[in-house]
Amino acid sequence: MISQKRAMACGLVMCVGILSFACFGCQSAPKNVVAVADFEVDRYLGKWYEVARFDFVHEKNMDNVTAEYSMNDDGSIRVKNRGYNYVKDEWKESIGKAKFQGSPAVGALKVSFFGPFYSGYNVIALDPNYQNALVSGKNYDYLWILSRTPSLPEATKTEYLEIADSLGFDIDKLVWVEHNPYR
Repeated sequence: MISQKRAMACGLVMCVGILSFACFGCQSAPKNVVAVADFEVDRYLGKWYEVARFDFVHEKNMDNVTAEYSMNDDGSIRVKNRGYNYVKDEWKESIGKAKFQGSPAVGALKVSFFGPFYSGYNVIALDPNYQNALVSGKNYDYLWILSRTPSLPEATKTEYLEIADSLGFDIDKLVWVEHNPYR
């Protein structure tokens, strides 16, 4: 029979391990992926259209996807993701927050939609006018191409696909998001 003190100690160690992993272990970028330097958060704020993404459970069957970023009073960034689930015929919205992983001059953030659980959000390419962005998540399963408009200039599309491919992302997995103004 395990003593009560030993059981409590084991439980405490497990909780610390889980929280360490949840809060700190999933925030980085994939190997060889580096976030942009000279990042200006004030210029990044506002509405972005998701032009392409690697599909995953939270965005499955979604089109008309946008992300809006604004500052919270505590210095974190409010993240509002919104999209239309064309299978369920309904709009879906999720509110989260993002924080810088280090210097605010680097586009490496961590984002959370589920309490203390954060994941990497890395701006890895960004045009000088803050009109288009290539963003990776914590690993090679997460990639987004964002734009201030529902479409992307062909030259930018080609550039971002070349960057993603050269970094090891499987660009054939990209889902190109439709933006239907009538929804």
